[in-house]
Amino acid sequence: MSALSLGGLGMAALFALMLLQVPIGFAMLPVGVTGFAMLTDWGPALALLATEPSGLLANVELATVPLFLLMGTFATVAGFSTDIYNAAAAVLGHRRGGLGYATIGGCAAFGAVCGSSTATAATFARAALPEMLARGYTPSFATGSIAAGGTLKALIPPSIVMILYCIVAGTFIFDMFVAAIVPALLALAFNIAAVWITLRLDPELAPSSPRMSWPQR
Repeated sequence: MSALSLGGLGMAALFALMLLQVPIGFAMLPVGVTGFAMLTDWGPALALLATEPSGLLANVELATVPLFLLMGTFATVAGFSTDIYNAAAAVLGHRRGGLGYATIGGCAAFGAVCGSSTATAATFARAALPEMLARGYTPSFATGSIAAGGTLKALIPPSIVMILYCIVAGTFIFDMFVAAIVPALLALAFNIAAVWITLRLDPELAPSSPRMSWPQR
């Protein structure tokens, strides 16, 4: 069997295991080992199975991934995301669509302490979505703001995607984090501009909220 045919068979087996609801990491394990054994021999494949997991577990750089996720979990449990959102809403909530701006800004701020875009979006779905719907925001605008804000996390350090890229490419993680600051600020500005343009085209998507006094802010 050619390598191309073997690769196609391996992809089919991988998707079949995923359809059977086998976790992706566990599904990749037998497919990868079996495919490597068919290309070489079972001896090297089993040796790879014995050495590769221990090598990854001993990787200091890769250890930052679960630590960043743990930090994000601590921040969520402590109510940090809710505090950020309430602060942004107090300052911007009186503007038309102000909670949309607050959601974008809050996601960016929370992303600085959480390594996962999915966790950021899920956290603000709990914190921001009920507030926006209760104040008359359309569901499409509310959920769109949260989804857009959640994707900012991929560009905001610390980012799991950046860490994994640096490990594969052999690049310094700190240099990547520094280089991502300007793109992250640009993405934040463009998301805010997108909210402003959307509300200019259709003001009915989001109403204005009462202005809070400065002592309350």
